[in-house]
Amino acid sequence: MTTPIVQLRNVTKRIGSKTIVDGLTFDVPKGEVFGFLGPNGAGKTTTIRMMVGLISITAGEVLIHGKNIATEFEQAIRHVGAIVENPEMYKFLSGYDNLKHYARMIPGITPARIQEVVDLVGLQNRIDDKVKTYSLGMRQRLGVAQALLHRPSLLILDEPTNGLDPAGIRELRDYLRRLTREEGISVVVSSHLLSEMELMCDRVAIIQNGKLIDVRPIREFGSQAAASITALEVNEPAEAAEAVAAWQAGLNPAAVDGLLQVTGEREQIAELNAFLVQSGFKVYGIRSVTKSLEDQFLEMTGSDPIG
Repeated sequence: MTTPIVQLRNVTKRIGSKTIVDGLTFDVPKGEVFGFLGPNGAGKTTTIRMMVGLISITAGEVLIHGKNIATEFEQAIRHVGAIVENPEMYKFLSGYDNLKHYARMIPGITPARIQEVVDLVGLQNRIDDKVKTYSLGMRQRLGVAQALLHRPSLLILDEPTNGLDPAGIRELRDYLRRLTREEGISVVVSSHLLSEMELMCDRVAIIQNGKLIDVRPIREFGSQAAASITALEVNEPAEAAEAVAAWQAGLNPAAVDGLLQVTGEREQIAELNAFLVQSGFKVYGIRSVTKSLEDQFLEMTGSDPIG
């Protein structure tokens, strides 16, 4: 089995008597966009700062390619490109000159590599313009290009969609997908934007009050029990719900927003449809009801996801 790119083992951060991050444990494999999801103040940025060595770890360990970020910092961090909060650039320089200036700090970055990352993030038509003329989305892309210059195997982005318009968010999402597909890079991206995580990530870790609530593939959010909720458009939903409850236990029938909602397997729904028709109800339509990631987040955490 391939060793994960990132391993967090019981990572904890305490400041005084307050526990900011409490025993986080999860892995990030190669070539995955891994979402770190939680409300503002949940501990996401604190965790990311520990992952890149910007603040100390109170307990536990972060391993990157098997190297401990606390005790083997140089060996671990060489594999990482990161943007924590906003990318900082020299606005009076062009995008290319910003990248060239950064490249001087790291041995082995050639002009060809600079051009390669410029093409990868789609800035080739504006790279010679001054950064002060860039939109926020373009500055984010330039930040990603900078983080990729030294060919990291792990890219960490803290709330990268903050301040972006819908077009900018979509562009960033497409670039991250392209990175994992073409470069084999693993991406850890934090956000409180639930709908974006659904579209961007392969898996998400949900964190609340510094504690890990769950880690699961995005596809499971649409295929678990939520997908077994079915809405039927019938002529008398309240009466139909009563009839179904008397007919068969376990379907949890209810009249919701003018529809009959039940919980059941595919075969049960077919039998239910036949029962309703035989009982004199008119069935005009049947559809599956899939809860959004936001609905399930609220169920799991019992709180408002936007802090």
